Amino acid sequence: MKMNESTFNIIKAQAVRLAGMQTSLYHKKFEGLDLNAMQSQQDFEKLPFTDKADLRDCYPLGLAAVPMRDVVRIHSSSGTTGVPVIIPYTKKDVDDWAIQFKRCYEIAGITPEDRIQITPGYGLWTAGIGFQLGAELLGATAIPMGPGNTEKQLQFMQDMGSTVLCATSSYALLLCEEIAKRGIADKICLKKGVIGSERWGEKMRARIRDGLGIELYDIYGLTEIYGPGIGINCSYNTGIHVFDDFCYYEIIDPNTGETLPDGQMGELVITTLQKEGAPLIRFRTHDLTRLIPGQCPCGRSYPRIDAIMGRSDDLFKVKGVNMFPAQVEEVLRSVTYAGSEYRIEIDHIGGRDHMTVFFETNAPKTDYEAIEKVIQTHFKSRIGLTPDVRAVEVGALPRSEKKTRRVFDNR
Repeated sequence: MKMNESTFNIIKAQAVRLAGMQTSLYHKKFEGLDLNAMQSQQDFEKLPFTDKADLRDCYPLGLAAVPMRDVVRIHSSSGTTGVPVIIPYTKKDVDDWAIQFKRCYEIAGITPEDRIQITPGYGLWTAGIGFQLGAELLGATAIPMGPGNTEKQLQFMQDMGSTVLCATSSYALLLCEEIAKRGIADKICLKKGVIGSERWGEKMRARIRDGLGIELYDIYGLTEIYGPGIGINCSYNTGIHVFDDFCYYEIIDPNTGETLPDGQMGELVITTLQKEGAPLIRFRTHDLTRLIPGQCPCGRSYPRIDAIMGRSDDLFKVKGVNMFPAQVEEVLRSVTYAGSEYRIEIDHIGGRDHMTVFFETNAPKTDYEAIEKVIQTHFKSRIGLTPDVRAVEVGALPRSEKKTRRVFDNR
């Protein structure tokens, strides 16, 4: 993505300021660099990356780039894989996040007339409150349900006449299936779904879209960079529009760190332009995508990234073969009777790796063996590995009210 002069000047001034702050993580990271000598995008691309480990090392409040009297809110990552990352927000940060989320709703065609049922979690996690901020700034009616309690979710969906569902793809699928079980589809007023927090394949998208009879929009974001709401796809579905007046986006080779040209798949790196509480320079998201060249048919000038293929740290290896969950989804998508839900179990048995893929299907049980063999053939030809494949009935695999874990490495 080409950096314009204004963006370069903002980033340069920010880098110089942060490097001069004794308490900033960039004081040490940029040590020995003459930031005032930066003259070009090429110079910027020589700056070191920021990774999540850097942010964890700042626990609890070392990321704050303003006095704590200016911090109005704290958010945090889950901390499930280590020390949590604490992100401080100023009043401007909160307002800027709401502005971006409002844009997302508007791009999705959501208006002040809509009633938005918000099912992601509230609290330290950035999800639920971000959806609510945008809804309130838009002037729509926010219904802040939070996660779980599916009975109450469905009751409110009917009684409140909710027109927009905000959810993870896993919970949207669960609600879709529960609505079908209860036979209450004719009592549901949903028109649109704003879905985020985890990657989801085309089969899952189709099940939710067709089951609920709604338009689906894929929202993007991460705790370290405001939260959800920094990008969304439009009705043309040609990629996720991201807001380049708030962040600068790069794609790099995840192995070499080399900046890649637009159109090439790699790891997304983000630099904040307006953030006060915890500005970040060249933050590695580990999300795999690409910058899409050209302008969207919708006419908006915002740059676009492709749907997230996965994460560079989602890579798993079996019998020397590297693969991502997205590749498994691609194999299942190519087989007619394979459903959207799957689970991978990896074990080490008798000195060898062993991988089993469970997948849901609505085919008759007499056809299971034939479908399993077809999937094995596709795995061999596309990925270079032949796993055990087990068909199960639709609904047999666990459903989640949050994110669905699909890969279980028991080695």
